[in-house]
Amino acid sequence: MAEAHAAVAFSFAITHEGFDINYDHEVLNLVWNSGVRSWKKRLGRARNGVRNGVYPAHIQSLWLISAIALGLHFAGYQAPFDLTNRILVHLPSNTINWQVTACFLAALVVWLSICFTMRYTLKLLLMYKGWMYESRAPGSRVSLPTMLWVAVVRVLSSWNKPGLYSFQGSLPRLPLPSVKDTMSRYLRSVRPLLDDENYTRMERLANEFEQTIGKKLQWYLILKSWWSTNYVSDWWEEYVYLRGRSPLCVNSNFYGTDAIFMNLTNKQAARAANVISLLLNFRRLIEHQELQPIMVQGMIPLCSWQYERTFNTARVPGLETDRIIHYRDSNHIVVLHKGCYYKMLIYYKGRILRPCELQVQIEEILKGKATPVEGEEHLAALTAWNRSKWAEARNTFFSWGANQTSLRTIESAAFVLSLDDEPFEFDLARPELLDNFGKKLLHGNGYNRWFDKCFTVCVGTNGRVGFNAEHTWADAPVLGHLWEYIFGDDIYGYDESGNTKGTPEFQPPTPTRLAWDLKPCLAQIEEATIDVTKLINEVNLRILVHQDYGKGFMKKCRISPDAYIQMALQLAYYRDAGRFSLTYEASMTRLFREGRTETVRPCTIESSAWVKAMQNPNTTNDERVKMLQAACDRHQLGYQDAMCGRGIDRHLFCLYVVSKYLEVDSPFLNEVLSEPWRLSTSQTPHGQTPKMDLKKHPNCISAGGGFGPVADDGYGVSYIIAGENLIFFHISAKTTCQQTDVHRFAQNISQALTDIRSMFEQHMKDHPKPAKSLTNGKST
Repeated sequence: MAEAHAAVAFSFAITHEGFDINYDHEVLNLVWNSGVRSWKKRLGRARNGVRNGVYPAHIQSLWLISAIALGLHFAGYQAPFDLTNRILVHLPSNTINWQVTACFLAALVVWLSICFTMRYTLKLLLMYKGWMYESRAPGSRVSLPTMLWVAVVRVLSSWNKPGLYSFQGSLPRLPLPSVKDTMSRYLRSVRPLLDDENYTRMERLANEFEQTIGKKLQWYLILKSWWSTNYVSDWWEEYVYLRGRSPLCVNSNFYGTDAIFMNLTNKQAARAANVISLLLNFRRLIEHQELQPIMVQGMIPLCSWQYERTFNTARVPGLETDRIIHYRDSNHIVVLHKGCYYKMLIYYKGRILRPCELQVQIEEILKGKATPVEGEEHLAALTAWNRSKWAEARNTFFSWGANQTSLRTIESAAFVLSLDDEPFEFDLARPELLDNFGKKLLHGNGYNRWFDKCFTVCVGTNGRVGFNAEHTWADAPVLGHLWEYIFGDDIYGYDESGNTKGTPEFQPPTPTRLAWDLKPCLAQIEEATIDVTKLINEVNLRILVHQDYGKGFMKKCRISPDAYIQMALQLAYYRDAGRFSLTYEASMTRLFREGRTETVRPCTIESSAWVKAMQNPNTTNDERVKMLQAACDRHQLGYQDAMCGRGIDRHLFCLYVVSKYLEVDSPFLNEVLSEPWRLSTSQTPHGQTPKMDLKKHPNCISAGGGFGPVADDGYGVSYIIAGENLIFFHISAKTTCQQTDVHRFAQNISQALTDIRSMFEQHMKDHPKPAKSLTNGKST
């Protein structure tokens, strides 16, 4: 009753004596502050919209041009094209005030013309991708067109300090490859995977597709590429993510780990509070568009579209397709601890709470003696269930009353915080501890992560952190950027005792328990718990810490570190499986507006030839080195093509979607889209923000993150090149498959890296001068 009474902010009654008005001053003050905050954000968005619309020009330059127009007019000179006088004849009179108005309107026309000329000039320049293919080998010369292009782009991109979305209007659209080019690239990519008979059959299917139905499907894609901002991204989000019915746990969500070589504090509440504060600072930078966009080589912008849904976002299950809901604002997070859910306010008395105040709230939760109501502890297992079953349960049991209110509280939260009741441990001498660390972040126990949420921050009892993120709204580099930002400031957030710095100015609001009535759906929760337990027991994870060497030695070999590692993975997989397999490497297409990812196919004719040479004792060392350089060159060309919109798989995917809309059956597309990716790989980027000074704090780098296997009989491998002498590999596979073993594959990767180093060391010994590299290189 007390809670219900406090919830009533305003009431009135009519009596025989007149009006009787009652109101709660504190609650009305909260409502007023919330409204003021909302309007400030709207005004800020409007201001940023204008700034982004005229970028790279300055808004302030309008006043300069207006002053010039006024000076020219009243000095007796004509404005360009006599704009002032042409506008003046359409105004009511020729008084001083109207003359000033005419000057301002003329200045506005000239200013907008300059703005849009600069903007579309930048857009035309960003369409040029020749710089991507320039040789980066020592001593190589950059072509004259690229040098001129660099000079002009550098001037335009540095003309004005950009906001997060300033370049969005200047980014080009993702180009649509021709069917002929895609067929040619596809056939070349599958040549090492097929024998002569099957390759001839696939070649015939591809030629038939290109000459018949492919032309019709391509015309629809041409129309879509003209009409939409990006011809891939909306279909990719809908059909690859939202229409998937498999559980998000393991199959879709990915995780990220702590900076494992640092131990900033062993106090769970302090670490959680400081991380929350840094996350909210990052959210503020996004909302105010003060976060600097990622710039390749300091001048070429990447698309920032995915940052919009970083916070206040949830994936809502549907019977046939899910949907993403993004809330414009949220003043709370949801905390999960020992099976109990809490709503924790992060905005109070007109400002965001400070870390020391957040720590007080978290300590209240940790010290509390609350126990979960029946069904509450395993509630989150529903989010790890089959999507259609979860949608049916949601519609039946969470559409009204306390369950609906509490569920909306979770979905509208900025993010979810999970205060685990066990430590996240790491010790180089005990590798199984890091493996368990990764498993806790990938899936936990199946019901201590809210898998539908944009991300769940996980904090162990020893103060180590990590996250589990839903994949639909963004790709891993966005979370990687956020995580780097946190580590850049987290090292300064604690006092000598391990607590957050500062003293609370007031007693922060006490976190409140979410109310549930789960008795009607206990059977569904129990079934979901059984299913997710089975799912996580079928997955194994191995995190390999490779400290023998890193990118320093790879660059000494004059080979791109990414290509080097991909070739090592090809060799390791061939030794593990005894065959080559279709391999997936994620590349980004964020050089284009609303770009997400494209697939690079590392298993090529050149890489397979080198792997066979490594297994053939009759091949000389020099021949192996030369073949590896050729394989890396081919891999880099495929990576560059993918980044420049000349990939294979997204084009084929969109052609397949069109064929389904038209109800046209294509044997070629059916076979291509059903091919399993038995080796799925991804590199975790780092160095996306200058805040993290690795020279000053070399241990301030995350161990990366990982994901579950894509194929039941394959491996999922994520790696991060963490330094000159450090690489992390996150290897996952199904325990139900007899052919895969994460520990065996980790050993094969280590051996492959050792063999390649031995090969190059022998080559350097035989040839004291470094051999001329054929590779174009790729910045990592």
